[in-house]
Amino acid sequence: MGLLIGEVARRAGLSTSALRYYERVGLLPPPARISKRRIYDAKVLGRIRIVLLALDAGFTVKETKTFLSGYPLTTTPAERWRALATKKLAEMDAQLTRLSQMKSILNESFHCRCLRIEDCEKYMPPTNRVAQ
Repeated sequence: MGLLIGEVARRAGLSTSALRYYERVGLLPPPARISKRRIYDAKVLGRIRIVLLALDAGFTVKETKTFLSGYPLTTTPAERWRALATKKLAEMDAQLTRLSQMKSILNESFHCRCLRIEDCEKYMPPTNRVAQ
């Protein structure tokens, strides 16, 4: 016999609502149902571990779904992971650069001693910001 949703949730360390959500968005295959109750195959625990690893690595639900089912069957999981990880690492590098800039602004760039905002506006040095 399979596992009820509560047992799967307990073993995976998730809430039952998370499991239903993962099923709804296509990260988990729909389980069999008996008397309207979800009955999961024990293999779903392996799928959940992969989903959680991807989410912990920073992949979005959409990216995780792409990893699981967005490639031809001939594309190995390792090839899929490398392709998505390469893209995600580039995104993270851009985010780290932006965070470093933000930190610099907060730590170093605003040493104003003005008593009025109008004085700040007058004496604030120009930024190096590129129009977006």
